[in-house]
Amino acid sequence: MDEELRANPGYAAGQLAKALATARSHEDAETRRRAEARVDRWSRVLSGMHDGTLRIGSRTPVAGLPAWVTPEVVKGGFATGAPAAGGDLTADELAAARRAGIPADRRALFAHHLTDAGLARLEALLDSGRYEIALPEEAALLTVAWLLRAGDRAAALDVLESIGPFTDALRFLPRPAARPPGDATLVSWETAGDVRRRLAARRPNPAIAAMNEALTVWNPFADELLAHWLETVRDGQILATEPDGWRDRGSALLTRYTALAAEHTLCTKHRKPKTNAAILRMSLAEVLAGRRPSPLLRHAIDSMVAKRGAPGEARHAALRDQQAAHAARPTHHALAQALIERLDAVPQDRGVPSTDPFTAPVTLDGREVELPDRLRTMVDRALEAPVSTLAERGIVRSAEVLADLVPQLVASTTALSYPDPVLRTLMTAVHRAFRNRRSLLLLNLEHQVRMGELPWVEAVRKYRRTDGAAQENAHTVLTQLGGLTLHAFPGTAIPNPMVGQLSALARQAGADAPFVEELAADIFMGTFTRKFLKAAKLAGELLEGTLYARYYGIDYAAVGSMRDGFDKLCVKRAGTPGSGPGSWVAANGMVIEQAQILTTHNLAVLVHPIGVTPLDGWDDLARRAFVATHRLVRRLQGNPRPLRTVKDAAYAWRQTVFYLALCSLKEQVSAIAWMQDELDRQPAHTVRRLDPVLAGLRHVLAGGTLDTGSAAHTRRLLGWSTTGHWMAT
Repeated sequence: MDEELRANPGYAAGQLAKALATARSHEDAETRRRAEARVDRWSRVLSGMHDGTLRIGSRTPVAGLPAWVTPEVVKGGFATGAPAAGGDLTADELAAARRAGIPADRRALFAHHLTDAGLARLEALLDSGRYEIALPEEAALLTVAWLLRAGDRAAALDVLESIGPFTDALRFLPRPAARPPGDATLVSWETAGDVRRRLAARRPNPAIAAMNEALTVWNPFADELLAHWLETVRDGQILATEPDGWRDRGSALLTRYTALAAEHTLCTKHRKPKTNAAILRMSLAEVLAGRRPSPLLRHAIDSMVAKRGAPGEARHAALRDQQAAHAARPTHHALAQALIERLDAVPQDRGVPSTDPFTAPVTLDGREVELPDRLRTMVDRALEAPVSTLAERGIVRSAEVLADLVPQLVASTTALSYPDPVLRTLMTAVHRAFRNRRSLLLLNLEHQVRMGELPWVEAVRKYRRTDGAAQENAHTVLTQLGGLTLHAFPGTAIPNPMVGQLSALARQAGADAPFVEELAADIFMGTFTRKFLKAAKLAGELLEGTLYARYYGIDYAAVGSMRDGFDKLCVKRAGTPGSGPGSWVAANGMVIEQAQILTTHNLAVLVHPIGVTPLDGWDDLARRAFVATHRLVRRLQGNPRPLRTVKDAAYAWRQTVFYLALCSLKEQVSAIAWMQDELDRQPAHTVRRLDPVLAGLRHVLAGGTLDTGSAAHTRRLLGWSTTGHWMAT
């Protein structure tokens, strides 16, 4: 690899420095422990980059490990040099070795599971479905067992030949599970166990605890002090009389104060000498010691009586009853403990079919208490339902969360091409594990490892069904997911993990659909793969001559005739940003943005050829994307780091224009008028920034162009600039 194409170790050094600082100084022991683990990983990254055992930027970054081995990857896509399926033996592996009566090492475990007894155990796992595949490697021996049972000894031997050199280092066995997998069409954001752990991690709110202590301990004690002093009042004079036993009772009050202060330490207001209660208490101590009370005593007593009434009066009693009732209400922490008890009764490794049994009122101290919204929202994350239901209920709140949920659905859809149900279950688990594999930082246009490169997946490829039923099912799911992505999150760029899922479904559906990833400006090498030009041509088939093409000044006819040169076209459209004085990252961003404009960053491919159509029409999506745009622009005011928000606003605006381009002229006119009305209701700083953008869109709709600069008071909104962005001012 050429020197200039290598990853910069400075990033890794910076991450190591951050981890070291946290490990040394953070007050929380668990946070320090996690930071120490990061220190170890980043130290290995730097060491490997220095001695050449790591080639960061390559799809085979670890010397001696083939591409199919899942690497341990840290932030930024840096491999640490360790295989993810390596390390110490797991508890399951140790238990398997004990059961088999063999040494506790991976080579012995591997050999044992190729014996009759070991293969019988693997076949039992296959038939029951009671196994988990966390990493793709853990499916290798299960696949070998399936192949041998199918009579395909040659394919099984091919797999063993590929993985044989790594039997002492990698984990090729599955993890036993308590139950077979559930319905693959149902997903949950978190498992019941995940929610339980987050609830258990909640600590009592110290402010609430201090307030409740004040209401239940210190306010009643202050009332006793006040009542004690009021016993001495005659004709408005304090200490005008001293009832029998007054001093003894006062001494007892002071003794009890000492005990209360030692036991109840959350509220400290009673210790402040200028508070009324403290003046009463200290004055009592002075009088009992034979000295004069504080000159502020009279004022303190009068203030307390004027504010709340004297103890025993109706006004005072009503207030204290109200405060006592408030303090008696269960805290969020107490309610969380009740929720934990409910969650303990269900399997911890999956979601729940309904949240109603968990969010029902909680009975505490004989009273039914409704759960607060915050706790209800936490429990909702464990709801197991179709992904569309989770989106409709607002549980899935971002495209990134949606991308985290769909691998299970995509895996089961892809695996439907295997007619054998046992193999289908196994391949579903492999797909799901593979989709969770962390992406590597890649340079030189290298691509991520594909699932078909796994030796055990390649070995069963011939057992896939190639008829149209599997393709039709994949296309149906692809259309549904694509439509859900656009409907649920208009104005949001499709995140790369979701792009990967859509690409997998498109391949399964046999659709010629070039989905393109968002490229990182800081590692962009100035070159696009061929699928970007292909995606731009597809976009042209949909958008040539439309409002979108005219707004962004795209000659899609010329793009359609191109055989290569997409990189140069993007640089030209960006205005040769590399020659300016600004950041090279921003210059890269300008070029990447032009690629996104030309390709529509996967919007066009979802419409054509996939066939996504919105239920409520393109004009509805355009309006909602504009709402996302002005909300982002509103956040620019006073933002010390506005450029990320500007970029996101440009994304949202580009989607607004795209959706408008698919509307009729009448719908376009109506939607743009609505957008102006919507903008006019926003703060002045938002109007100032977006008014010229809308004016530019109206100008183009009327037949004008933004390329000549002849239209006054109009702007074309783009997200990147090397000279300081006009919208950030």
